[in-house]
Amino acid sequence: MSLASRISALASRIGLEVKTKIDASHPSVAKAWVCFGYAGSQVVIRAAYNVASVTRLGTGRYRVTFANAMPDADYCWVASTFKNAALLGLQRIALVRASGDTKTAQQLDVSCASSTAATDADEINLTVFR
Repeated sequence: MSLASRISALASRIGLEVKTKIDASHPSVAKAWVCFGYAGSQVVIRAAYNVASVTRLGTGRYRVTFANAMPDADYCWVASTFKNAALLGLQRIALVRASGDTKTAQQLDVSCASSTAATDADEINLTVFR
């Protein structure tokens, strides 16, 4: 057996082994993600996985509804924002509000703010792990 054949066989075996160990239920795999923004007076979803909808609740406030609910509300989420060209110089952050916002198995409220106030963003990227 040539070296190339042995490497090919090894790569195939590794691929089969990894396939049995990591699937959609693995905790390191994102359970939902979405790339969206607010443009032209509407929410625009550019790409998503396991997200049914994103609704704007107010300036800089959004509700993400999952297509398939999480097992419970004990999930981790991270989000980042992209600056709005009209508001150059202001840093934006994605965060959850201290009170009145929802974090359930079915949906999550996310807020976006600059250093001075709640603000909409051209792009918000949200990832959920469970």
